[in-house]
Amino acid sequence: MGKNIIYLDNAATTKVGKKVVREMEKFYLKDYGNPSSLHEIGERAQRAINDAREKIAGEINCKLHEIIFTSGSTESNNMAFFGLARGELGRKKRKIIVSAIEHPSIFAICEALKKEGFEIKEIGIDKDGLIRTDLLEKEIDENTLLVSIMHVNNEIGVIQDISNIGEICRNKGIILHSDCAQSFGKLEIDVKNMSIDMISAGAHKIGGPKGIGFLYLREGISIKPIIYGGGQERGLRGGTENVPGIVGFAKALELIKDEDKDKIKMIRDFFIFELEKIGGKINGSKENRIYNNIHVSFLGIDGENLLAFLSKKGIYVSAGSACDSKKQKESRVLRAIGLNKDMIKGGIRISLNENISKRDVEYVVNEIKRAVEMLRI
Repeated sequence: MGKNIIYLDNAATTKVGKKVVREMEKFYLKDYGNPSSLHEIGERAQRAINDAREKIAGEINCKLHEIIFTSGSTESNNMAFFGLARGELGRKKRKIIVSAIEHPSIFAICEALKKEGFEIKEIGIDKDGLIRTDLLEKEIDENTLLVSIMHVNNEIGVIQDISNIGEICRNKGIILHSDCAQSFGKLEIDVKNMSIDMISAGAHKIGGPKGIGFLYLREGISIKPIIYGGGQERGLRGGTENVPGIVGFAKALELIKDEDKDKIKMIRDFFIFELEKIGGKINGSKENRIYNNIHVSFLGIDGENLLAFLSKKGIYVSAGSACDSKKQKESRVLRAIGLNKDMIKGGIRISLNENISKRDVEYVVNEIKRAVEMLRI
């Protein structure tokens, strides 16, 4: 008999729902035609894509053709940045503004664009992890091509006021991109009301399959493709569409609407209370925080050792961003909110799903307490 598993790394990826798998299975075994084919089985695949596009577009209040399917948030980020930078507008404007706490994929793109002659400016944040909008306003000028601010931070779960940032950008005539990998399907997003021009998101953060995502590209914004092929996705992303993935994405979005977010938030708040009782320091704003995220530091320990201890007990947490954790780099997010090296080193991320109970929390906190005491010795 295997050990009991308590999975608390849902910000890295989620378990794919059984109903999602069943929905996808039809397009592996029955309606497996190429969507570009003119016969009936191909047309069924194309209709499935159209239906999925409609559901996803409805979620963010945009037009169907403004949704471009990709392999995930990272590709969408690349498409947004490189597509814009290498287009006509990118030849005229050479400045890109990002926050100091963006996802690693954004910083990797920015490093590449620096080599192509683009100026990259990082906007600082306050101790709660919120963007300094006063600094953002000052930094925007006539040479600014793009502003990119993530909606919810992948490490500390802090929610940015994208509506306010969108208004600033819209008033100055600047394109706003937002990495919504951690918020899509969980928080309300209305691209019109929030003045967002481009959004990146993926399915595997909401109970969908890995390898599928989308870029929302507002009508009227011109970008160059970064993947050329057979003209799929309005000629902006060549290659035969991932029909099972697209269908699974739409199904996962449908199912996450039924998730009891208030219950998860209540459990999260209880979790935070219990962690603080044993000396944990919560990093980032408690108020402006997505309902399933906890980031906590314990002074005098190594977070990776704590993670390994918990893993042996069947408790799976994270030492930070899954995309950065194996590189063993000091978290730039925690550094940006002013944590010292010891507190950064002693940090772990806990991200919840609907299955967690108060009893689970009590067990996990007790194991964390034991581990912290052992590791300090």
